[in-house]
Amino acid sequence: MIPTNRIPTHPGIILLEEFLEPMNITQVALASHLNIPVQRINEIIRGKRGITPETAWLLSQAFNTTPQFWMNLQTNYDLAVNKPKERKEALIS
Repeated sequence: MIPTNRIPTHPGIILLEEFLEPMNITQVALASHLNIPVQRINEIIRGKRGITPETAWLLSQAFNTTPQFWMNLQTNYDLAVNKPKERKEALIS
């Protein structure tokens, strides 16, 4: 369920606070393990880049999660950030 009173947490924050920090893994170590540039991990963590399907697969394999977990985090965030302003009337009733 998408929170209505706040914007969902960016998946980069989840990656940092729920996976990297508790497991004492550096961004450099994760990037090396995934065979991707460290800049990609850093930009995800800083919220400058989103989770792509490719990255979702890589993270799911590295952390024994599902790619859907990562894609759902990203989708919920994107939907909240890009929500249109509410209209007074619905077009279809």
